[in-house]
Amino acid sequence: MPQIVIAIIVIVMVLVLVRAVRIVRPYQRGLVERLGRYKDTRSPGFNLIIPAVDTLQLIDMREQVVDVPPQEVITEDNVVVSVDAVVYYEATDPQRLVYNVADFLTAITKLAQTNLRNLIGDLELDKALTSRDEINTRLREVLDEATDKWGVRVVRVEIQRIDPPAEVVDAMHAQMRAERDRRATVTEANGYREAAIARANGEKEASILAAEGRKQAAILDSEGEAHAIELRAEADKLRLQRTGEGAGEGAKARLLGIREAAADQAVLTVEYLAALEKIGDGRATKLVIPAEFGGLLGTLKAMTEVVQDGDTDEVRPRDGLPIPDPSERVHDLAAPPDTRDRW
Repeated sequence: MPQIVIAIIVIVMVLVLVRAVRIVRPYQRGLVERLGRYKDTRSPGFNLIIPAVDTLQLIDMREQVVDVPPQEVITEDNVVVSVDAVVYYEATDPQRLVYNVADFLTAITKLAQTNLRNLIGDLELDKALTSRDEINTRLREVLDEATDKWGVRVVRVEIQRIDPPAEVVDAMHAQMRAERDRRATVTEANGYREAAIARANGEKEASILAAEGRKQAAILDSEGEAHAIELRAEADKLRLQRTGEGAGEGAKARLLGIREAAADQAVLTVEYLAALEKIGDGRATKLVIPAEFGGLLGTLKAMTEVVQDGDTDEVRPRDGLPIPDPSERVHDLAAPPDTRDRW
């Protein structure tokens, strides 16, 4: 009998010990109530409570999500849209989370729906569709302020969908198609304009290059012609110089020959006449007769008298001189008057 009692006492003590030991996980907090009154909040780890006197409620402190169901909202421009969202929150004070709100999930869902309806109702449809970030930020601020007394911090809010009616969607699609067509037309027109500008610039550059080419060709032609003229002038100058030098050398040699041959006045007179013949070859329009031309004619008369035979008028050639015509013979040639004033 005593053994049975001892066994019962051991079993009861084991059960009491098991009920007294509580393990709190790292992401949890333990809310302890003693006889229905809040006692304290336990941290993660090994914790002991008094069975049948204390109760331990575990509160999850991790970030959690609440799905806000879709609801119909009327925008400022009287368009009915369907909107839903998700709310991410985390507990900051387990005591207030348990004692300040009875059903936190229902409360935050209704609060999110109400504030989302108010925010969307103040915006037009186009603004609502393009301002999701702004709506998310404003809704998070409102929910975070409202849930602060519940011991909860709203981390972020995300709008999932904003669905306008089918007819509005069709109108938006038509508008988008028209906008795409307009952009395509503008892009095509810009392409044609840029192509025309490019062609005009190309033709302009080609014309400029052609003009530059013609200019360079004309410059090169002019330079070549000028160089050719210079070369021809140098050649003519050299030719005239060489001719003059040759004529001078010839005249010099001839004079030396005449001097060495001890030519008389008659030979010099003949050379002088030959020089006058070259002067009057018919190319000049004016002739200048030397002042000593009268003395030359006297010498010619003396030569004529020397070469005549006796009483005859026959004139014999001398030293290769031509026989003058009878009408050109000179008889009793007197000294001509001074012709320097006439010329």
